[in-house]
Amino acid sequence: MDLQLTGKVAIVTGASRGIGRAIAQTLAQEGMAVAAVARDEAKLRELAGEIERAGGRCLVQAADLRFPAAPAEVVRTVVAHFGGIDLLVNNAGATKRGDFLTLADEDWADGYALKFFGAMRLCREAWPQLSGRRGSIVNIVGVGGRTGSAEFAIGGSVNAALLNLTKCLADRGVGDQVRVNAINPGWIRTDRLAARVEKFAKEQGMSPEEAEKALAAELKVARFGDSEEIAAMVAFLASGQAGYMQGSIVDIDGGMTRTL
Repeated sequence: MDLQLTGKVAIVTGASRGIGRAIAQTLAQEGMAVAAVARDEAKLRELAGEIERAGGRCLVQAADLRFPAAPAEVVRTVVAHFGGIDLLVNNAGATKRGDFLTLADEDWADGYALKFFGAMRLCREAWPQLSGRRGSIVNIVGVGGRTGSAEFAIGGSVNAALLNLTKCLADRGVGDQVRVNAINPGWIRTDRLAARVEKFAKEQGMSPEEAEKALAAELKVARFGDSEEIAAMVAFLASGQAGYMQGSIVDIDGGMTRTL
């Protein structure tokens, strides 16, 4: 399927590893020029090298989106380099897990600073460009925003806020001709998941392969997901094939979320 993304410009945050890296690679393969944003410049340059060797275009943007001025600088640089923006993928952000009673104010502030406020500010800064080019936003959020759990108080509330922001911006986007949608990944094979599997394996005296199967069974899913599966949905949502999707929240979690 030709998604007709060739020649368009995307910003992808959290692009140095995991889901973000897969998204940047997939969009580049679809012909988009990619501005890859993250704090780890070395990892971004590795990604850019891979994309450019395959014939694509990639702009490295090493930035800490927790700082209020960073999103505006990212947008200015991308517009100056590529001439505009057609897609914003907000993927950056990790939140601390733990006992609610022991999580400090600083943990909460840090959780919101990157994943929510970083995304919000990027949406605000990129909006005029996206509106002028009938572009789109895809927020990578997470199933914890729909189903609360005791150890994920920060992440769950941040995700819920970002899902609500998705709906708010989608409402405005109808008039401004900007499509805004979100993806809720479940457990995806990333470095973070690998660390959790390794820890579980040691605790249970299992091999990593056994631990992964046991964790998947505990969640009542057949398997964990791959970053490329999230990336494929991002490319679809960015394309005209998803032109009637506005304010949609897509769960890609192997059936983990069983509520409406």
